[in-house]
Amino acid sequence: MSRALEDVLYGDLGPRAQAVTRAASVAVAAMLLVLLAGVVYGFHAAGQFEGRLWEFFAWKTTWSFLAQGLLGTLKSAAAAAVIALVFGLVLMLGRLSRLRLVRWPAVAFIEFLRGVPALLLIYVCFLVLPSVGIRMSAYWMLTLPVGLSTAAVVAEVYRAGVLAVPRGQTDAARALGFNEARVFAHVVFPQALRYIVPALVAQLVIVAKDTTFGYVVTYGELMQNAKVLIANYRSLVPVYLAVAVLYCCVNYAISRASQRLGRRKY
Repeated sequence: MSRALEDVLYGDLGPRAQAVTRAASVAVAAMLLVLLAGVVYGFHAAGQFEGRLWEFFAWKTTWSFLAQGLLGTLKSAAAAAVIALVFGLVLMLGRLSRLRLVRWPAVAFIEFLRGVPALLLIYVCFLVLPSVGIRMSAYWMLTLPVGLSTAAVVAEVYRAGVLAVPRGQTDAARALGFNEARVFAHVVFPQALRYIVPALVAQLVIVAKDTTFGYVVTYGELMQNAKVLIANYRSLVPVYLAVAVLYCCVNYAISRASQRLGRRKY
Protein backbone atom coordinates (compact mmCIF):
# COMPACT_ATOMS: atom_id res chain seq x y z
CA MET A 1 0.00 0.00 0.00
CA SER A 2 1.43 3.38 -1.02
CA ARG A 3 2.16 6.10 1.50
CA ALA A 4 -0.37 8.44 -0.11
CA LEU A 5 -3.14 5.84 0.12
CA GLU A 6 -2.29 5.11 3.77
CA ASP A 7 -2.57 8.85 4.53
CA VAL A 8 -6.00 8.95 2.91
CA LEU A 9 -7.30 5.84 4.71
CA TYR A 10 -5.70 6.19 8.14
CA GLY A 11 -4.50 9.79 8.39
CA ASP A 12 -5.94 12.38 10.77
CA LEU A 13 -9.08 14.22 9.71
CA GLY A 14 -8.66 17.69 8.33
CA PRO A 15 -10.32 20.79 9.87
CA ARG A 16 -13.34 20.59 7.54
CA ALA A 17 -13.86 16.86 8.15
CA GLN A 18 -13.57 17.40 11.90
CA ALA A 19 -16.20 20.16 11.75
CA VAL A 20 -18.55 17.92 9.76
CA THR A 21 -18.01 15.06 12.22
CA ARG A 22 -18.77 17.29 15.21
CA ALA A 23 -21.90 18.68 13.55
CA ALA A 24 -23.14 15.18 12.71
CA SER A 25 -22.46 13.99 16.27
CA VAL A 26 -24.38 16.91 17.72
CA ALA A 27 -27.29 16.33 15.35
CA VAL A 28 -27.50 12.62 16.18
CA ALA A 29 -27.25 13.31 19.92
CA ALA A 30 -30.05 15.89 19.64
CA MET A 31 -32.26 13.42 17.75
CA LEU A 32 -31.65 10.76 20.40
CA LEU A 33 -32.50 13.21 23.19
CA VAL A 34 -35.72 14.21 21.42
CA LEU A 35 -36.63 10.55 20.96
CA LEU A 36 -35.88 9.79 24.61
CA ALA A 37 -37.93 12.78 25.73
CA GLY A 38 -40.83 11.57 23.59
CA VAL A 39 -40.66 8.09 25.11
CA VAL A 40 -40.50 9.47 28.66
CA TYR A 41 -43.47 11.79 27.98
CA GLY A 42 -45.45 8.90 26.56
CA PHE A 43 -44.84 6.82 29.69
CA HIS A 44 -45.71 9.83 31.87
CA ALA A 45 -48.96 10.36 29.97
CA ALA A 46 -49.80 6.69 30.48
CA GLY A 47 -49.31 7.07 34.23
CA GLN A 48 -46.30 4.76 34.45
CA PHE A 49 -44.41 7.16 36.73
CA GLU A 50 -47.11 7.35 39.41
CA GLY A 51 -45.91 6.62 42.94
CA ARG A 52 -48.24 3.67 43.44
CA LEU A 53 -46.43 1.79 40.66
CA TRP A 54 -43.07 2.20 42.41
CA GLU A 55 -43.92 1.71 46.07
CA PHE A 56 -43.56 -2.08 46.03
CA PHE A 57 -39.84 -1.62 45.32
CA ALA A 58 -39.53 -0.59 48.96
CA TRP A 59 -40.52 -4.12 49.99
CA LYS A 60 -37.86 -6.68 50.74
CA THR A 61 -39.93 -9.44 49.14
CA THR A 62 -39.81 -7.68 45.76
CA TRP A 63 -36.02 -7.58 45.66
CA SER A 64 -35.83 -11.11 47.03
CA PHE A 65 -38.05 -12.30 44.17
CA LEU A 66 -35.94 -10.45 41.60
CA ALA A 67 -32.77 -11.84 43.19
CA GLN A 68 -34.13 -15.37 42.79
CA GLY A 69 -34.73 -14.67 39.12
CA LEU A 70 -31.27 -13.17 38.72
CA LEU A 71 -29.74 -16.24 40.36
CA GLY A 72 -31.67 -18.46 37.96
CA THR A 73 -30.37 -16.41 35.03
CA LEU A 74 -26.78 -16.61 36.26
CA LYS A 75 -26.98 -20.37 36.87
CA SER A 76 -28.36 -21.05 33.41
CA ALA A 77 -26.00 -18.60 31.69
CA ALA A 78 -22.94 -19.97 33.48
CA ALA A 79 -23.71 -23.59 32.55
CA ALA A 80 -24.57 -22.61 28.97
CA ALA A 81 -21.29 -20.68 28.71
CA VAL A 82 -19.31 -23.73 29.88
CA ILE A 83 -21.12 -25.92 27.33
CA ALA A 84 -20.45 -23.37 24.59
CA LEU A 85 -16.77 -22.93 25.41
CA VAL A 86 -16.03 -26.66 25.77
CA PHE A 87 -18.17 -27.99 22.92
CA GLY A 88 -17.09 -25.08 20.73
CA LEU A 89 -13.47 -26.10 21.27
CA VAL A 90 -14.30 -29.68 20.32
CA LEU A 91 -16.08 -28.53 17.15
CA MET A 92 -13.19 -26.25 16.24
CA LEU A 93 -10.65 -29.07 16.64
CA GLY A 94 -12.87 -31.29 14.51
CA ARG A 95 -13.17 -28.66 11.79
CA LEU A 96 -9.40 -28.18 11.65
CA SER A 97 -8.74 -31.92 11.58
CA ARG A 98 -7.02 -33.38 8.53
CA LEU A 99 -9.30 -36.43 8.66
CA ARG A 100 -12.42 -36.01 6.53
CA LEU A 101 -14.40 -38.39 8.72
CA VAL A 102 -13.83 -35.96 11.59
CA ARG A 103 -13.83 -32.66 9.70
CA TRP A 104 -17.06 -32.98 7.74
CA PRO A 105 -19.30 -34.00 10.67
CA ALA A 106 -17.86 -31.06 12.64
CA VAL A 107 -18.62 -28.70 9.76
CA ALA A 108 -22.16 -30.09 9.52
CA PHE A 109 -22.75 -29.61 13.27
CA ILE A 110 -21.43 -26.05 13.16
CA GLU A 111 -23.50 -25.01 10.16
CA PHE A 112 -26.64 -26.67 11.53
CA LEU A 113 -26.34 -25.09 14.97
CA ARG A 114 -25.50 -21.68 13.48
CA GLY A 115 -28.52 -21.81 11.19
CA VAL A 116 -31.11 -22.95 13.75
CA PRO A 117 -32.34 -20.33 16.26
CA ALA A 118 -31.84 -21.10 19.93
CA LEU A 119 -35.58 -20.66 20.48
CA LEU A 120 -36.33 -23.47 18.03
CA LEU A 121 -33.91 -25.78 19.86
CA ILE A 122 -35.71 -24.93 23.11
CA TYR A 123 -39.04 -25.89 21.56
CA VAL A 124 -37.49 -29.17 20.40
CA CYS A 125 -36.39 -29.95 23.97
CA PHE A 126 -39.75 -28.84 25.34
CA LEU A 127 -42.15 -30.44 22.87
CA VAL A 128 -40.37 -33.01 20.70
CA LEU A 129 -38.01 -34.86 23.02
CA PRO A 130 -40.68 -35.68 25.66
CA SER A 131 -42.77 -37.31 22.91
CA VAL A 132 -39.96 -39.85 22.35
CA GLY A 133 -39.41 -40.47 26.05
CA ILE A 134 -36.56 -38.01 26.70
CA ARG A 135 -37.47 -35.70 29.56
CA MET A 136 -35.42 -32.89 31.05
CA SER A 137 -35.95 -30.32 33.75
CA ALA A 138 -36.88 -26.75 32.80
CA TYR A 139 -33.33 -25.73 33.66
CA TRP A 140 -31.77 -28.05 31.07
CA MET A 141 -34.48 -27.39 28.48
CA LEU A 142 -33.25 -23.80 28.52
CA THR A 143 -29.54 -24.20 29.26
CA LEU A 144 -28.65 -26.98 26.82
CA PRO A 145 -30.14 -25.37 23.67
CA VAL A 146 -28.62 -21.99 24.49
CA GLY A 147 -25.22 -23.59 25.11
CA LEU A 148 -25.31 -25.67 21.90
CA SER A 149 -26.47 -22.74 19.78
CA THR A 150 -23.66 -20.58 21.10
CA ALA A 151 -21.07 -23.37 20.75
CA ALA A 152 -21.27 -23.20 16.95
CA VAL A 153 -20.45 -19.49 16.95
CA VAL A 154 -17.72 -19.96 19.56
CA ALA A 155 -16.16 -22.70 17.40
CA GLU A 156 -15.80 -20.21 14.55
CA VAL A 157 -14.38 -17.60 16.93
CA TYR A 158 -11.81 -20.14 18.13
CA ARG A 159 -10.93 -21.03 14.55
CA ALA A 160 -10.45 -17.40 13.57
CA GLY A 161 -8.07 -16.93 16.51
CA VAL A 162 -6.08 -20.07 15.68
CA LEU A 163 -5.72 -19.08 12.03
CA ALA A 164 -4.58 -15.61 13.08
CA VAL A 165 -1.51 -16.98 14.89
CA PRO A 166 1.57 -16.44 12.66
CA ARG A 167 2.71 -19.63 10.97
CA GLY A 168 6.29 -18.93 12.06
CA GLN A 169 5.27 -19.62 15.66
CA THR A 170 4.14 -23.16 14.85
CA ASP A 171 7.16 -23.81 12.63
CA ALA A 172 9.49 -22.72 15.43
CA ALA A 173 7.71 -25.00 17.92
CA ARG A 174 7.98 -27.97 15.56
CA ALA A 175 11.67 -27.22 15.07
CA LEU A 176 12.10 -27.55 18.83
CA GLY A 177 10.63 -31.05 18.69
CA PHE A 178 7.05 -30.33 19.81
CA ASN A 179 4.40 -32.69 18.49
CA GLU A 180 1.13 -31.32 17.07
CA ALA A 181 -0.73 -31.57 20.37
CA ARG A 182 1.96 -29.66 22.28
CA VAL A 183 2.22 -27.05 19.52
CA PHE A 184 -1.50 -26.38 19.79
CA ALA A 185 -1.70 -26.49 23.60
CA HIS A 186 1.42 -24.48 24.41
CA VAL A 187 1.91 -22.18 21.42
CA VAL A 188 -1.14 -21.74 19.20
CA PHE A 189 -4.14 -21.75 21.53
CA PRO A 190 -2.73 -19.44 24.24
CA GLN A 191 -1.91 -16.83 21.60
CA ALA A 192 -5.26 -17.31 19.87
CA LEU A 193 -7.06 -16.55 23.12
CA ARG A 194 -5.49 -13.11 23.24
CA TYR A 195 -7.00 -12.33 19.84
CA ILE A 196 -10.50 -13.62 20.51
CA VAL A 197 -11.25 -12.45 24.06
CA PRO A 198 -13.48 -9.54 22.89
CA ALA A 199 -15.46 -11.82 20.56
CA LEU A 200 -15.87 -14.46 23.27
CA VAL A 201 -17.12 -11.83 25.70
CA ALA A 202 -19.69 -10.70 23.16
CA GLN A 203 -20.94 -14.27 22.89
CA LEU A 204 -21.12 -14.66 26.68
CA VAL A 205 -23.23 -11.51 26.86
CA ILE A 206 -25.54 -13.00 24.23
CA VAL A 207 -25.78 -16.18 26.32
CA ALA A 208 -26.97 -14.15 29.31
CA LYS A 209 -29.56 -12.45 27.12
CA ASP A 210 -30.74 -15.71 25.55
CA THR A 211 -31.76 -16.99 28.97
CA THR A 212 -34.78 -14.69 28.61
CA PHE A 213 -36.28 -17.52 26.53
CA GLY A 214 -36.91 -19.24 29.86
CA TYR A 215 -40.58 -18.22 29.63
CA VAL A 216 -41.07 -21.00 27.06
CA VAL A 217 -40.32 -23.69 29.63
CA THR A 218 -41.48 -21.63 32.65
CA TYR A 219 -37.97 -21.54 34.08
CA GLY A 220 -37.62 -19.04 36.93
CA GLU A 221 -35.13 -16.60 35.42
CA LEU A 222 -35.06 -12.81 35.75
CA MET A 223 -37.46 -11.91 32.94
CA GLN A 224 -39.92 -14.60 33.98
CA ASN A 225 -40.02 -13.24 37.53
CA ALA A 226 -40.32 -9.70 36.17
CA LYS A 227 -43.43 -10.72 34.23
CA VAL A 228 -44.92 -12.10 37.43
CA LEU A 229 -44.37 -8.74 39.16
CA ILE A 230 -45.90 -6.87 36.23
CA ALA A 231 -48.95 -9.14 36.26
CA ASN A 232 -49.43 -8.64 39.99
CA TYR A 233 -48.79 -4.89 40.28
CA ARG A 234 -49.53 -3.59 36.73
CA SER A 235 -46.18 -1.83 36.87
CA LEU A 236 -44.68 -2.22 33.41
CA VAL A 237 -42.05 0.51 33.10
CA PRO A 238 -40.68 0.45 36.68
CA VAL A 239 -40.14 -3.33 36.63
CA TYR A 240 -38.51 -3.36 33.21
CA LEU A 241 -36.26 -0.46 34.22
CA ALA A 242 -35.12 -2.37 37.28
CA VAL A 243 -34.54 -5.51 35.23
CA ALA A 244 -32.61 -3.53 32.60
CA VAL A 245 -30.30 -2.17 35.32
CA LEU A 246 -29.69 -5.69 36.61
CA TYR A 247 -28.85 -6.98 33.12
CA CYS A 248 -26.51 -4.04 32.58
CA CYS A 249 -24.73 -4.89 35.83
CA VAL A 250 -24.30 -8.52 34.74
CA ASN A 251 -22.96 -7.54 31.32
CA TYR A 252 -20.64 -4.96 32.87
CA ALA A 253 -19.25 -7.61 35.23
CA ILE A 254 -18.61 -9.92 32.26
CA SER A 255 -16.85 -7.12 30.37
CA ARG A 256 -14.65 -6.25 33.35
CA ALA A 257 -13.72 -9.89 33.82
CA SER A 258 -12.78 -10.10 30.14
CA GLN A 259 -10.55 -7.04 30.43
CA ARG A 260 -8.65 -8.64 33.28
CA LEU A 261 -8.40 -11.88 31.31
CA GLY A 262 -7.12 -9.99 28.27
CA ARG A 263 -4.32 -8.43 30.33
CA ARG A 264 -3.08 -11.81 31.50
CA LYS A 265 0.10 -13.20 30.01
CA TYR A 266 -0.26 -16.75 28.80
